[in-house]
Amino acid sequence: MAGVALYWNTIRHLKPIQLYGRVWFGLSRPRVDLRPAPARRHAAAGAWVPGAERPASMHGPGRFEFLNDARELAEHGWDDPRLGRLWRYHLHYFDDLNASDAASRAAWHYELLTRWVRENPPPRGTGWEPYPTSLRIVNWIKWALRGNALPPECVQSLAVQVRWLSRRVETHLLGNHLFVNAKALVFAGLYFDGPEAAGWLQRGLQILAAQMREQILPDGGQFERSTMYHALALEDMLDLCNLAATYGMAIASRWRVLTGSMRAWLMTMCHPDGQISQFNDAALDIAPAPQALEQYARRLGLAGLATPQPVTQLGDSGYVRVERAPAVVLLDVAPVGADHVFAHAHADTLSFELSLFGRRVLVNSGTSCYGCGAERLRQRGTAAHNTVVVDGADSSEVWSDFRVGRRARPIGLAVARDGVIEVRCAHDGYERLPGKPGHTRRWSIGADALVVHDTISGSFRSAQARFHLHPSVIVHDDREREGIVQLDLPTGDRVRVSVTGGRLRQERTTWHPRFGVSQPNVCLAVDFSGPELSTELRWSRTE
Repeated sequence: MAGVALYWNTIRHLKPIQLYGRVWFGLSRPRVDLRPAPARRHAAAGAWVPGAERPASMHGPGRFEFLNDARELAEHGWDDPRLGRLWRYHLHYFDDLNASDAASRAAWHYELLTRWVRENPPPRGTGWEPYPTSLRIVNWIKWALRGNALPPECVQSLAVQVRWLSRRVETHLLGNHLFVNAKALVFAGLYFDGPEAAGWLQRGLQILAAQMREQILPDGGQFERSTMYHALALEDMLDLCNLAATYGMAIASRWRVLTGSMRAWLMTMCHPDGQISQFNDAALDIAPAPQALEQYARRLGLAGLATPQPVTQLGDSGYVRVERAPAVVLLDVAPVGADHVFAHAHADTLSFELSLFGRRVLVNSGTSCYGCGAERLRQRGTAAHNTVVVDGADSSEVWSDFRVGRRARPIGLAVARDGVIEVRCAHDGYERLPGKPGHTRRWSIGADALVVHDTISGSFRSAQARFHLHPSVIVHDDREREGIVQLDLPTGDRVRVSVTGGRLRQERTTWHPRFGVSQPNVCLAVDFSGPELSTELRWSRTE
């Protein structure tokens, strides 16, 4: 019965189109349309602006590095099942066409393009799944708009890919998958000319109009509440603005306005090191770096952004940033994601991250892998985040690789900005447990200290607050006073951590800033002695 309930609490949030879309997608077998490609549309000469570049992933004519794992195409081919699906997806994206210093690899790229067409006949293999097909269509067109000549067989293949994609749009998944499907249709609809291309363009624009309203929240955040997927969505929007300007589309003005709030959201959710915080699925180097995205926006002529305020409340997506030098605190008082799109949710409600003196001190788990396995579940679980675990349970029922059953909802958010800045919030994620425990957390941020006060209501057997330290932070026990530790920061500064109402101990764990990367770090685990626990972090500058 428990399994049935878990499935029910997962699928009951889905939209009807996702349910019948899964049946349609599984049963549909559209034909491959090999008709000649439409004529190409004329674009303004030199109008395409270089986009946000990723680091090069192609290190030789057939050597690729994705997710910090280098492989040879000659050894593995295009679809080796020994390699993870995400690695194979990246192989078919063709991101390197538009990566850093791509012009120096133009000969490799030309050969790779023609090789892909020869060795990936439609519609077999990972490369013909809708998501990698969408990204590849966009990357091939961006490469062509940068002044490169797509080989004739690739132009023909491009049309075949778009026709195939138009019959495999991922309405059963929605979210970022559907968005990039529509983006690809718009790119192809403008790159090609004629009635067929006009149909692609119209359908892509219709999907985008609906998805922009749903996926981009009024505060600028992408509705899946992942900083990484937000950065990818921002890149998509900047690319669409670029494309619209290249082909003289009037709709570009509306898109340009939307990117302003998205850029401000991303800046708010970054640490002083300029990189994203790690809430829900988030890893560095998958999306372009925030600075690269901002430089892209400036090249497109978009206005600069205002400096963040001492307290920024992202009320629609559910995050709060507090900046009080030398501290930057990022607080998660958000739903775990959109109810019907939860693939990238973690059980991280009331978690937070902290930087001091420009360096990260408290970090969430990050994300090093996808797929159905124990490590994926561990990284999504509550214990891998800077929040409270009650009775050994996750605050939201994360399961399988991308699923969530019952999920925590934030309650009673209050922000006080006078003097000491205080943020208070609770959630109901543990009320499904015997005793119906509830978790309330209050953060108090002063000039030289952060106090985290946790309260568990109802009855419970055990509760534990967890504080994951960045690997560069060194922990020293106070041998004279129990419940106190000193943190030495890489800047030479110090933080004194003390607890009231619990027992503090150290655990060895791991942090995952990037896919394929696992770095050892320390978690300060604090077991509650009663229903209330107070944890103080007090910092001092070393002269």
